Amino acid sequence: MQQRKVGTFNVGAIGLGCMNLCHAYGKPASNEQAERVLLTALDHGITFFDTAALYGFGLSEMHVGNYLSKHRQRFTLASKCGMQGVDVNNDGKLSRVIDGRPDTLKKTCEDSLRRLRTDVIDLYYLHRWDKRVPIEDSVGALSDLVRAGKIQSIGLSEVSAATLKKAHAVHPIAAVQTEYSLWTRNPEIAVLQACQELGAAFVAFSPVARGFLCGKTIETTTFDDKDIRKAMPRFQPDHFQKNLSLLPPFEALAKEIGCTPSQLALAWLVHKAPYIIPIPGTNKVEHVIENSQACEIVLSKSVMKKLESIINQNNVSGNRYNEQSNREVDTEVY
Repeated sequence: MQQRKVGTFNVGAIGLGCMNLCHAYGKPASNEQAERVLLTALDHGITFFDTAALYGFGLSEMHVGNYLSKHRQRFTLASKCGMQGVDVNNDGKLSRVIDGRPDTLKKTCEDSLRRLRTDVIDLYYLHRWDKRVPIEDSVGALSDLVRAGKIQSIGLSEVSAATLKKAHAVHPIAAVQTEYSLWTRNPEIAVLQACQELGAAFVAFSPVARGFLCGKTIETTTFDDKDIRKAMPRFQPDHFQKNLSLLPPFEALAKEIGCTPSQLALAWLVHKAPYIIPIPGTNKVEHVIENSQACEIVLSKSVMKKLESIINQNNVSGNRYNEQSNREVDTEVY
């Protein structure tokens, strides 16, 4: 697999998002299934694994630690703090909480190191900017962790170009992670340019549009109660029906090129810029293999232009997040 830079690390141009193993899209993977997915990814040239304290309230980090720690020298490890599960009512039930206070970030890091079975995390993101805490204070805490040898580099997730530049003034930011795909083009407003200027990698999560660009029929009425797409406007009936009309020409182009729709969506991102790294997530071994092969697909400028006319910010119906989630992020919006 071709290589790309994240800070001082060389990683495969396509990584693996580990959220899907236990969080967000329905039934979690079994331990055996999680192990197969992680080891298959490693065996197919994927060397950039992305997890977070939030995912499964620590379970995703435990999977990575349990099944990949013996191969620690073969991959670059990314995790996140600033958004995790907290027992707010003292009833044993965890709730998702955004907390960017320095002491919280440092405590979360210690917990993550234990779950990940490692002495150091290569790339540690602030999962969400807690707007009650100056970004300089949160990044300052992460820079303390760098000096302590707990983490090697700092990343930010779902931030604007302005916030990125403020953070970078405190400590170099190695990567920014934000949703980016053919149907979510917000990073093109300002953050991609800011990453290029600062020498930061851009890590694209949900690169196949939360399954929409996978070439599989999505039945929104059968979503699991915990499926986060249930709260996303684009998957609501009126918007979703409009968005389905975008798929036939996209899937026809994939067939013409000789690849799967998922591979076409990933190849588009790989071709957009050499500092972009998509991290598709899955809990299926066959999808890991399929995604890893997307780097082999060559797209001409005319195909890139055609793709961007088929699906773009002007013809996708609905916002990517609901009002509450939009308030929690700092990204620019078309």
